[in-house]
Amino acid sequence: MTREEQTLQRIQRQLATLGPVLPGSLSEQWNVCGTPGCRCKAPSNPKKHGPYYQLSFTVAGKSSTLFVQKEDLGEVRRRLKRYQRFKVLTTAWVQACLGLARSQGFRGASA
Repeated sequence: MTREEQTLQRIQRQLATLGPVLPGSLSEQWNVCGTPGCRCKAPSNPKKHGPYYQLSFTVAGKSSTLFVQKEDLGEVRRRLKRYQRFKVLTTAWVQACLGLARSQGFRGASA
């Protein structure tokens, strides 16, 4: 078994155990409402509504958002971190596939 094939097997095992992922970025939002006299519009010391948490992402060229409950923040952050690991592993996978193609003599298999 070649070094590239061993690398592909190692990456495949890591991908299989990765768990659920989420792409995108998590932001904290604060709002001012439209209700006259609300605390968020107080002339002195206004207090905005929030925080609200929002996951923004793009998949297949379509941008979208999900609102995230405060109690789900930990899991969302773990899934975002796993997605970063997923991207590293898939880049390594492609590089190993290119290395395998080169070692097998495929012409034009350059990165």
